[in-house]
Order: sequence, then C-alpha cells, then structure tokens
Amino acid sequence: MSMTADAQYNRMVTDREPFLTRARECAKYTIPALVPPNEHSSHSRLNDTFQSMGARGVNNLSSKLLMALFPPNSPFFKLQISTYELEKLTGEPELQSQVEEALGQVERTVQGHIESQALRTTLFEAFKLLVVSGNVLIYIDPKGGARLWKLDSYVCERDAKGNLLKVIATDSVAVSTLDNDIREALGPHLQENEKEVTVYTVVERSEEGFKTYQEIKGERIKGSEGEYKASKVPFLALRWSKIDGESYGRSFIEEYLGDLKSLEGLSKAMVDGAAAASKVLFLVRSGGQTRIRTITDAPNLAVRQGDANDVSVLQVGKGGDFNTALTLARDIQERLAQAFLLTASIQRNAERVTAEEIRLMASELEDALGGVYSVMAQELQLPLVTVLLGQLTKTKAIPPLPNGTVEPKVIAGLDALGRGHELQRLQTMMGTLLNTLGPEVVSQYVNAPDLIRRIGTAMGVDMAGLVKSQEQLMQEQQQKQQQAMMDQAMGSMVGQVAASDPQPMNNGAQ
Repeated sequence: MSMTADAQYNRMVTDREPFLTRARECAKYTIPALVPPNEHSSHSRLNDTFQSMGARGVNNLSSKLLMALFPPNSPFFKLQISTYELEKLTGEPELQSQVEEALGQVERTVQGHIESQALRTTLFEAFKLLVVSGNVLIYIDPKGGARLWKLDSYVCERDAKGNLLKVIATDSVAVSTLDNDIREALGPHLQENEKEVTVYTVVERSEEGFKTYQEIKGERIKGSEGEYKASKVPFLALRWSKIDGESYGRSFIEEYLGDLKSLEGLSKAMVDGAAAASKVLFLVRSGGQTRIRTITDAPNLAVRQGDANDVSVLQVGKGGDFNTALTLARDIQERLAQAFLLTASIQRNAERVTAEEIRLMASELEDALGGVYSVMAQELQLPLVTVLLGQLTKTKAIPPLPNGTVEPKVIAGLDALGRGHELQRLQTMMGTLLNTLGPEVVSQYVNAPDLIRRIGTAMGVDMAGLVKSQEQLMQEQQQKQQQAMMDQAMGSMVGQVAASDPQPMNNGAQ
C-alpha cells in the first residue's frame, strides 16, 4: 500500500529541517516576515532589527535580479532556428530574417502575457525568498497568474545530479470553502467543529514526465490529477545555489550571515550606549552651599546664588569606545554594500568620478553573480518560457511551433539584457566592414532590408510593416523613373517653346 501524502510529507520534513532553521536565522537579520519563526501566526509579533542594511540589501539585490533576468523593455529569451533546419523547412535559407521576425512576434506575445498576468510581482517575491532562504516553489497557473510557497510550506526530493523527483506542497483551507462532494468524501475523517484542513499537492516524477494530484486526510481529490511532460510541468522548485547531493539550495544571505550578525550586535550596542549617553543627570555635592531645589526649580537663563563646584553632570565617558564600534560597523556596512551591489558602495570618495569608472566597478561586482545567473537560466527562465509557450499554444494565443526545430534560448545576465549581444555583434561587424572596405563596397554586398530587420529584431522592435518590401521598392522606383521622364519631357517642351519665340512676352507698357 502506497504511503499517503501526509506520511510522505512528514518523512521528508526531517531532511528539510536544517535548511529551514538556517533560513529563519537569515530572515531574522534581514526581513523576518519572509521566513517567520516556528509557530508564528498573524497575531504574534516579529522581532525588530537594529540595522536596515540586511533589508536594503535584499530588496536591492532582488530588484537587480528581476531587471536583469526579466527586463521589462524586451524579451528575456530568443526563439532560434538554425539555417540548416530553416532550409529543410522552406528550401530558402535567405528567409531567415523573415522567420526571425515572426519568431520575434511570438516572443513579444509571451512577454506581454508576463506583464498582463502580473507575474513580475510574484517573481520579485520569489527572488527575495531565494536571496534569504535559498529556496522557493512557484506554480504557473494555466488560467493566469502564479503563486508560490515558502520553504516552511513544502518539501522536495532530488537525485544526486539535482534533478527533481518529488515535491509536496501544503495549504490550509477552510472546510466551508470545499466543494460538497469533497466534504462528503471527507465526512468520516472530519472531526467535530473542525474549521481548517491541510491540502497536500503532490508532484512526482513518472516514466513519461510528472504526475500531480491533491490529497486531504488521505483521500485523493477527484479531478485534481494531471500529467505533464518533464519540460512543461508548471511547478518550479527553485534554488539560489545548486549543490549536488542536496535537495535544497543555500541562500545568498547565508554566505554573509557573520557580517550581518556582527553589524546587528554593534548596532544594538551603539543604540543602547547612545540612549545611556543622552541621559542628562545633575549631581549636587552633599554638604555644599548650593541646594538641590535651587537647581531643579531654576528656569532657563535664571540667576541663582551658588557654587559651581557643588554641581556636576554625570557623563558616560565612552566616546572612544563608541568610535571604535562605529568604525568597525562602517567597515562591515561597506563590505555588505559591495556584496549587495548597492551603487553607493562602488563609488570612490572623490570630487570627480566618471560614469565609465562606475560602470566598470559595477560590472566587476555583477560578475560575481554569474553562477547565480546560470542556475536561474536553467531552473527558472528556460522552464518558465517552455511552460508559457505550451499554455499560450493551447489557448491559441500563439501558433504552434515545430517540435525539435524552434528552441528557446535564454539570455541571462546584466551584460546581455534582451538582445544586447546580438545587436553588439551586428554593430561591430558593420563598423569593421565600413572601416575596411568602405561605404560603397558595403552597400554593394550587404542586403540593407535584411540588416534592418535583424537590427530591429535584436532590439525587440515590432518589425511588422516597418521595412518596405521588394514590391514597394520596385513600385517607388518605377514612380521615380516615370516622374523623371515627365520632368524631362516638360523641360524639352519648355525649351522648344522658348526657341520658337525668342522675343520675351511683355505685359506691361513701354
């Protein structure tokens, strides 16, 4: 007898526990609400942090990742087809630019679907969870939109190579919201006055791909079953870092947890010390001439009789220690700012800092995330594109693409936003040709309409109706020739009239 989803979940929780404990500790020093402590509820209060560097860093790094991997102004992927495959389909490899133009329309349709379904909002929250906890589960709903589960709401299992084998996600659902047939099936299992039940969503690998179903109290929900190909399963179990042999990933914050803990302790100590130092307390010497009432009752700028030696102010005298703590805290903040790619951290303290200098320093820092971009491309971007292409093809929003011929290629990283690499290659090639051969030779051998289409496609521009066709060019050329012939004939007629009547016409009086 197969194990119920509840029993499988409880068995897999043990492997998840060390990663969840670490995730909660990372969230404690950044954004505690992302992965709240155990047994936390909406009525309990989260602890406050004494520094904002962790929260600023998480939000900034998540925003940069979202803009880098999912730029709003151009598709983050490219549908490509080789010249060999194109020649097999059409017999004319010269049609590549027109095919790429058509594929570009499909890319923009997918990009528009992402924007219209507000997937970027879910992706931004997913990036924050990846930075802090290192793991998140996303479901792309075929009806539109997406939802996610935090690490404390799902478990997963992978093989030694990191391939996903099983995912079980949990949701608490009110009994009153369940369908009548489901409540009737759960009748013997429901306790009296039970208001909520746990719904287990199971995604497990099969021989042909993945199969999914939902289960409540050991009873499988009818109609919840589904089967997907391995490349089109809408459940994406994401990791920040890929470590072979582990079912869960490690987070970015985990690598800098020591600095965050140190900064938290120093910030708390400085806040407590500043509160103590800000307290003003006057001491009056016992047996002196000045009375305590004289000091307490005297208004500001008042003149009273007394001895200044009898009165003193209590001072902490820890200014030197505070400066040491402040210097160390600033050093830690600078290291964290560089790690979180905060712009202020890469600008040197000088009167004039060139834009190129900032760009080069930022590029060096961003290169450190190259490994993350690779993981995101393989586990988030490529599966997301494949799932969306399948869903949009099923709803006939886009035409079906030839299997095994057209494949999506992900362009990841801040240096390759949209089609930047392809556009840069075109610009470099044309610049080299112009400098080497000259404009006349280039215009003789380069097909200008095809070049315009490729540049527009590389920039993500809708090329439909933008470039003139060969028929339009020939028609315009014929019109120009006809107009030139008419102008020439008109000029000949005027010349003949002038030659036959040499006396100028005079309409005025002599």
